[in-house]
Amino acid sequence: MTKDIREVLKLLPHRYPFLLLDRILELTAETIVGLKNVTINEPFFQGHFPAEPIMPGVLIVEAMAQAGGILGFSLVTNQNVEAIYFMGMDRVRFRKPVRPGDQLIIKVRLIKQKGTIFKMQAEAYVDDNLVAEAELLATLGSLKKENEPVA
Repeated sequence: MTKDIREVLKLLPHRYPFLLLDRILELTAETIVGLKNVTINEPFFQGHFPAEPIMPGVLIVEAMAQAGGILGFSLVTNQNVEAIYFMGMDRVRFRKPVRPGDQLIIKVRLIKQKGTIFKMQAEAYVDDNLVAEAELLATLGSLKKENEPVA
């Protein structure tokens, strides 16, 4: 079961230039596989090693977190949940650079859910080579409404 960009846009609040998933390739009860086409047109390549462009590691982790967010939404039966917030990351490792022209395949697996907290194992691949991995933490929440005072 794949989800194209139109469905991804329905599931995530992120928009250009911060939406870092192009497609969901698989979604099961405990795993998700997403795809990010990395192109030279990405705004971060202008300043991130322009002579030798590589995707910033923090954005690879963000892409994994966005995939994890969709997985989290799929596990929630409470229709009042509007957002899943990234809480933290552990055991982050970057193995190989990601370059323009690469297809980043992101695999996220639920490790544990306790109440509103999700712990997930995330991995990113290019051509079946592990390029990054991390344990991610996320929590359920709601989006702040426009003109609503901040507590």
